[in-house]
Amino acid sequence: MRTHLIAIDQGTTSTRAMVFDAQLAPVAMAQQELRQIYPSPGWVEHDPEEIWAAVVGTVREAMAKAGLAAKDIAAIGITNQRETTIVWDRVNGKPIHNAIVWQDRRTADTCAALRAAGHEPAVSAKTGLVIDPYFSATKIGWMLDHVNRARGAAEQGRLAFGTIDCFLLWRLTGGKVHATDATNASRTMLFDIARGGWDMDLMRLLDVPGGLLPEVHDCAADFGETKPDLFGGPIRICGIAGDQQAAAIGQGCFSPGMMKSTYGTGCFALLNTGAEPVHSRRRLLSTIAYQLGGRRTYALEGAIFIAGAAVQWLRDGLHLIGKAAEVDALSQKADPAEQVYLVPAFVGLGAPYWDADARGAIFGLTRNSGAAEFARAALEAVGYQTRGLLEAMKADWPAAADTVLRVDGGMTASAVTMQFLADILGAPVDRPAVMETTAVGAAYLAGLQAGICPDPGEFAATWRLDRRFEPAMDEATRARKWAGWQAAVERVRTSAA
Repeated sequence: MRTHLIAIDQGTTSTRAMVFDAQLAPVAMAQQELRQIYPSPGWVEHDPEEIWAAVVGTVREAMAKAGLAAKDIAAIGITNQRETTIVWDRVNGKPIHNAIVWQDRRTADTCAALRAAGHEPAVSAKTGLVIDPYFSATKIGWMLDHVNRARGAAEQGRLAFGTIDCFLLWRLTGGKVHATDATNASRTMLFDIARGGWDMDLMRLLDVPGGLLPEVHDCAADFGETKPDLFGGPIRICGIAGDQQAAAIGQGCFSPGMMKSTYGTGCFALLNTGAEPVHSRRRLLSTIAYQLGGRRTYALEGAIFIAGAAVQWLRDGLHLIGKAAEVDALSQKADPAEQVYLVPAFVGLGAPYWDADARGAIFGLTRNSGAAEFARAALEAVGYQTRGLLEAMKADWPAAADTVLRVDGGMTASAVTMQFLADILGAPVDRPAVMETTAVGAAYLAGLQAGICPDPGEFAATWRLDRRFEPAMDEATRARKWAGWQAAVERVRTSAA
């Protein structure tokens, strides 16, 4: 009897494999950090071969820790850093270039030219996205134009494109399956989210040959099975979702009006808007939250590029802390009279600004400012950026006004950050009992397709609260702090111009 599930969680800074039982209780986990490659300012890459080796290694390690063999695993679910782009040779399976990461800004000029030519309204109407280097399409074009003979090979059908999930699926199945799910497809800037298919007009506009693109399936579907030699026997692959959508699924956000925000390297807030996409008037994204049984459910999304990455910067760039967990204690030593703002636009600003040229800055420094004030500013930046997203969402979709924010991701372990988030929002913030919501979401999708997990409504009822953070800041302080943040962001954007 196959009673266990495996979630492959391939993220921006690490690769994890988690084993769950049929009730989605975690059994074992293995993790490897992922090397970040910065070839030029604003460029971010990953080595696909490192990712592949880490996936195989962590799955084997997690299975060994759990004392399980392939015959015990009902299915694998995959969740992944979205938009990160790989192009590979269909014959030998080798990537033609490093993966270009979602944070990468090398195609900013290309995107600016497309906007200047007036293409953004048409692109947004079909994809729900803005024209930005964040998404996969211009990354594909860059590879085809900068790797020797790549465009010709693509036009001849010799190359394949995929987001990380798609590349891993290809490798796991020994090159038998070139497919992705609707959530990852919706992040490419090539996919019509209302129609649910690749769009020929977008492919022509962005000069992406159709032969590169994978098939698109539901999030819970039969995606093939692993090569027997990888894990001691074949294992079905039954679920795929981009990491933010997987987190929303893991948080049980199956009803319109439910909202989650994930705090990892970046921060991504998804608001379930139901069976029809809501086209934002405030430069939020309309995206596919999940697709099950051929039916799409949509979400409004706000994307913040730097959240936990700011804490990494304190650690690795400024050497103010030895490990990320030390940031709370350091921030609490900050002088309450100091008001330092860190606008972490290290790779530009995401929603609702979409300013690729903005760069980070610190405001409000005095002679008394030090490491503690920097730490507090880094944590508070998460709250300020989230408030910007929520205000835009409420303006676009008024039904969001009374929603309670469910949070997940590594930064939610910081009680200081979560309390400030509730304070600056003036609203409750709920942290779940099970923190690994992204992996839970991937495992659930696999278990749903494999027939060992319940339907979405029954699964959502199993969500449990760990702690609710209630706002404790007075309104005058909240207004003053928020006004200071808005002024700091405006200065960053003005200086970029």
